Amino acid sequence: MTTLTSCKQETKSTEDSIDAKVKTLLSKMTLEEKIGQMNQYNGFWDVTGPTPSTGDAAKKYEDLRKGYVGSMLNVRGVENVRAVQKIAVEESRLGIPLIIGFDLIHGYKTLSPIPLAESASWDLDAIKHAAEVAALEASAAGINWTFAPMVDISRDARWGRVMEGAGEDPYLGSLIAQARVHGFQGDDLSKPNTLAACAKHFAGYGFVEGGKEYNTVDVGTSTLYNVVFPPFKAAVDADVKTFMNAFNLLNGIPSTGNTFLQRNILKGTWDFKGFVVSDWASIEEMRKHGFAKDMKQAAEIAANAGCDMDMESDAYVIELAALVKEGKVSEAVIDEAVSRILKVKYELGLFDDPYKYCDEEREKSVVGSQDIQNAVLDMAKKSIVLLKNENQLLPLKKQGQNIAVIGKLAQDKTSPLGSWRLAADNGTAVSFLEGMKAYPDNTITFAKGADVTAEEPSFTKEIKINTTDKSGFDDAIKTAKQADVVVMVLGEHAFESGEARSRTKLGLPGVQQELLEAVFAVNKNMVLVLNNGRPLTIPWAAEHVPAIVEAWQLGTQSGNAIAQVLYGDYNPSGKLPVTFPRTVGQVPMFYNHNQTGRPTPKNPGDVFWSHYIDVENTPLYPFGFGLSYTTFEYSNLEVSKSGDNSFKVSFDLKNTGAIAGKETAQVYIRDLVASVVRPVKELKGFKQVTLEPGETKNITITLTDKELGFFDNDGNYLVEPGEFKIFVGGSSDTELEVSITL
Repeated sequence: MTTLTSCKQETKSTEDSIDAKVKTLLSKMTLEEKIGQMNQYNGFWDVTGPTPSTGDAAKKYEDLRKGYVGSMLNVRGVENVRAVQKIAVEESRLGIPLIIGFDLIHGYKTLSPIPLAESASWDLDAIKHAAEVAALEASAAGINWTFAPMVDISRDARWGRVMEGAGEDPYLGSLIAQARVHGFQGDDLSKPNTLAACAKHFAGYGFVEGGKEYNTVDVGTSTLYNVVFPPFKAAVDADVKTFMNAFNLLNGIPSTGNTFLQRNILKGTWDFKGFVVSDWASIEEMRKHGFAKDMKQAAEIAANAGCDMDMESDAYVIELAALVKEGKVSEAVIDEAVSRILKVKYELGLFDDPYKYCDEEREKSVVGSQDIQNAVLDMAKKSIVLLKNENQLLPLKKQGQNIAVIGKLAQDKTSPLGSWRLAADNGTAVSFLEGMKAYPDNTITFAKGADVTAEEPSFTKEIKINTTDKSGFDDAIKTAKQADVVVMVLGEHAFESGEARSRTKLGLPGVQQELLEAVFAVNKNMVLVLNNGRPLTIPWAAEHVPAIVEAWQLGTQSGNAIAQVLYGDYNPSGKLPVTFPRTVGQVPMFYNHNQTGRPTPKNPGDVFWSHYIDVENTPLYPFGFGLSYTTFEYSNLEVSKSGDNSFKVSFDLKNTGAIAGKETAQVYIRDLVASVVRPVKELKGFKQVTLEPGETKNITITLTDKELGFFDNDGNYLVEPGEFKIFVGGSSDTELEVSITL
């Protein structure tokens, strides 16, 4: 207890010391210098080349020299970061260091799986470690701030950025948000191997209408408080240092200018201590929304609403000084924003050593190191989900088989890196073919079958899908006829998901479905490996193909991870963090929906109930689903009271198969009657358990007020008495249940 008290006192003392330093520095700053700290520029010139002498770049360069830039983004590599930091520190009047931001979404140069794939691991320690190694590599290259994690909950697979988050569930999403924040920031932000994290996009961005990027959001307050907000609040509880607001409207108000979100909820109710940055040019975009008449009014609205830093609009640096002098923005608003920004810089240790992230030798030894490669390989294996495995086709035999590998993605060394891979070099992923060939005692024959894209894709250009070229079909069919087993590697190119990559169709793009059916017609001994950044609608494959593996886009070590799973050197343990619909017409589709007044037909053949007439209501694969090469049995569910509004849920979990395996045992609740209608099921606990063949373990998970309550439409947290159902199982589609009374 003495140690704990002294640690708290030391932390408080450090906070007080930083606050005092911030206050002293603020007193020395001119209004223009303060506003400069609220200004972020993208890398706008080759910092190791000639100094810009004309145009916009020259003006921005002078702003940097004057101390009118608080942060830069997309400047990376020690040489470049040192160059811009040197200007800010050694040429500006006060020498305030820059904070260097970067979209470190799932790694720097060595990439972990895309965030949605990592979330399929349900392994919080592994997810935290993935963020740690990403921070280690990026910080060695000069970066000290990441625009991650994205904690938006999304129920719409059409939205391209579903790949960037943790899926559809606020409970799982909240835990993953905290794991990623802790991984990026560590236990001491001043260490050179950590960086400041950023929870984004506040708020509601995952609910854009039609799944269309940058679109409007219109959700009720129950959804806002119970689904949208929880992962953001979890990030605040994890002491995340920054927030990013969103492009979307919420209740007709752009998030960037939304006082309710930024001042009332985030900085008020939640007492967030860090700073808020706009999304790219989102201040300026309030004009296009029709919410501000010009850039000056946009700057006024954003600053007063609580947006502390302007990313790439130039609105603050141009307009704020005049707004203060006119009394439209108080200097107290400026001081508050700047204090928040300076505090994070102090916490990062940048004032003690502005060049602490600029060690060339560390950069050489850390970036791409074997330890980082090993970490991303481990994360990739844990992210793979086995969706189907009839007749135990998997794992593959390690010798004596002729295996046909078909699909352009199988030889691709770039697409497996995934979207949001700004620092990674093209062609640096281990391809699926390379991973398979690491097992030399089988004969591997490859046929492309068909290109996924019609031309080489780019991060900044619209992707064009191959919808006509089937010239490789004959070779693929010939290759398949001669094989013992066919492995089809199909799905999306990495640039079919991510920002601005919304889709109205969720099947296999282009001619891949036709290729799949043509090959299956000649060899039904088939494994389908999916590479994708979102849920896909694959009803034909789910019905016909005997083995299906959801392998997402797994990053640098993709091919090795998939091969090790297919050959059984790693028993798949992933569980879906999102629902896979049967058809795009079911979207948005999610497990934790509310009950309707007519959930089932009164009589067989009755039409007047909530359903589609052309497809059943159930998903193709439910949230939480994932198979193993072994099997598990749940039994003996009991719930006992362990205190006021506290219950222990216990059950037996048995490995009923022939090999060891890891199962993610899940606990769901349903509040049967409440003042606000509750979902049919809500995830409220899970535990990962590894069992030997025949082994049984008794699992206990405790439910408390935190799990049994909900927010009303005014944001008040309620725990209401009444009857609850408790469910346990290996997915949200579990039927083992008991009832309790609170």
